[in-house]
Amino acid sequence: MGNLIDVQRFLACPTPDAWLGDALAHLPTLLIDHANCEKKAAGTALGLLYRYVDKPPLLHKLSRLAREELRHFEQVLELMAGQGVEYVHLPPGRYAGSLHRLISHQEPQRLVDSLLVGAIVEARSCERFQRLSEVAAEPLAEFYARLLASEARHFQDYLKLAERYSDAPLRARLERFLTAEAALVTDPDSTFRFHSGPLASA
Repeated sequence: MGNLIDVQRFLACPTPDAWLGDALAHLPTLLIDHANCEKKAAGTALGLLYRYVDKPPLLHKLSRLAREELRHFEQVLELMAGQGVEYVHLPPGRYAGSLHRLISHQEPQRLVDSLLVGAIVEARSCERFQRLSEVAAEPLAEFYARLLASEARHFQDYLKLAERYSDAPLRARLERFLTAEAALVTDPDSTFRFHSGPLASA
């Protein structure tokens, strides 16, 4: 529970209730995009492993994280199969791309920014798992409740790595990303996704 409280304090805002209503109304899309998110999370960790081979603490943490994300991907696939949800192509929403465009192109800030974005994405995923576990029917509620601990740990791992490799205080840089992230999850969105804002009214 402590890690979940840390996540809630870390994020600039909670998930809007309207998004939860959208999620319950679009469960197949929620599950498909969740599967995509788990793949992307594993890919992000692996990309950092390839780019920063001279940083053993990063390699050890993110190797484990990538394995867990791929296991979560497999678990979502199993849940989709049990719910009769076909895995079809789903274009990405605006969330991850918008955050990644804020990452510096210069080192070492590029690494630190990438780790901060990783922390924010994991924190938001954890927070949404918690909210979904409260409103979804079984077996989704129990499934999302089970993912909470690992996602909270991933958030902490990314944040600690950012602190380790930053040569300056993180607060100002982090606030920039958190402010942008809060807008992405609260402003009306044209497309429902796991990390989208509430759907805009027609």
